[in-house]
Amino acid sequence: MENGRGEEGYDRAKEVKQFDDSKMGVKGLLDFGITSIPRFFFHPPESLPCTATIVAPPPASNLIPTIDLSGFESVRRSIIVQQIRDASSKLGFFQVTNHGIPSDIIDRTIAGIKAFNEQPSEIKMLHYNRDTGRSVSYFSNFDLYRSKAATWKDTFTVRWGPNIDISEIPEICRSELIEWKRQVQRLGETLMEMLSEGLGVEGGRLKALSCTEGHMVAHYYPFCPQPDLTLGTASHTDPVVLTVLLQNQIEGLQIKHGEQWVDVQPVPNAIVINIGDILQIISNEVYQSVEHRVLANHLRQPRISVAIFFNPSKREDFYGPLAELISPDKPALYRPFILSEFLMKFYTKELGDKSLISNRISYNLTK
Repeated sequence: MENGRGEEGYDRAKEVKQFDDSKMGVKGLLDFGITSIPRFFFHPPESLPCTATIVAPPPASNLIPTIDLSGFESVRRSIIVQQIRDASSKLGFFQVTNHGIPSDIIDRTIAGIKAFNEQPSEIKMLHYNRDTGRSVSYFSNFDLYRSKAATWKDTFTVRWGPNIDISEIPEICRSELIEWKRQVQRLGETLMEMLSEGLGVEGGRLKALSCTEGHMVAHYYPFCPQPDLTLGTASHTDPVVLTVLLQNQIEGLQIKHGEQWVDVQPVPNAIVINIGDILQIISNEVYQSVEHRVLANHLRQPRISVAIFFNPSKREDFYGPLAELISPDKPALYRPFILSEFLMKFYTKELGDKSLISNRISYNLTK
C-alpha cells in the first residue's frame, strides 16, 4: 500500500477497498509488519494534535469530575444528583466510581475484547462485515468509504435486542459481554433516574421515553507507527441519549472544552459517562453534548474501550424538549423529530460531520 503524501496517480478508493477486502483491520496491518501507515489514514494537519499534546497531557486534565455513587439510594442522593447535573450541564462528561460493577467483571470485559482482537486474522475475519442489519459485526472504520481519512482502530459491535442470537457473539468474549451488558443496563437506568431528577422532572421520565435500549461498540486501538499523522477516533458527538464507557488504563480520550482539548484521564475501575445529542435536545440544552475524540495510540500496549449507547427503542416516535422544561421564559430550542430520521443523518455521513446538534440545520428553532 502507498504511504506517501501528494504523489500523482494515487488511487485512494482502490487502496481503501484493498484494505477492506483483506478483512485484516489495522491490527492485521501491524501483524503483517508495517512500519508506516497507509496514506488513507492521514488526517489534515489542522485536525491533529501537536506531538507535545501526545507526550504531555494539558494542564486542565483534572477538569473532568469523578463522582462517587456510593449512597445514591440514601441521604447522599440529592448531593449526587446535583453533581451529575453540574457535570452534565457544564462539561457533558464525568466519571463514576462505586457504581456497583465488580472490578473482576471490568477486568474480564476488557480482557475479552483484547482476546478477540488479538486472535489470528484468519479467525477474526470470519466475523468481518459491514451489514448494519446483523446483530454482531467486526470491522475497521464504519465510515471507511465516506470519510476523508480513516482512523487507527478496529471495532466490534453488538446490537442488543429481543431477537439477538447470542451464539453470534464469538465464544472468546461471549460470556464477558453478556454479563457486561447486564451490569451496564442497571447502571444506565440508575443514571437516567438521577439525570431526570437533575432536570426537576419525575425520576422515571427518561425511562418512560424508552431511553434504555443499549447498543455496544468496543474499540481496539493498537500501537500506531505514525501517531502524529492520524487519529484513533475523529472529533464527534454521540447521536444518543447517554453513553456509558469503559476504558482501560491507556490514555487517549479527549473532550473539547472551549477551544482546548482536555484529557479524560483513566481512573481505575471508573466508568466514563457522557451526554448525547438526543439528551441535549430532550433537556432543552440544560445538558450538553460535547465533541470528543481519541488520539492515535503511541504506546505498545493497546487502548481498549467498550461503550454502550442508550437510545429510545421506539424509532418512529417523535422526540423533542420535555414539555415540563418549556415555558414562556424558557421556550423550546428544538423542533420535535423522528428518531429514525435523526439517526439516518448520522449514519450516512462521515464521523467528523456527525455533530448534528452543533450544525443546527434541521432541529434548532432559533439558528
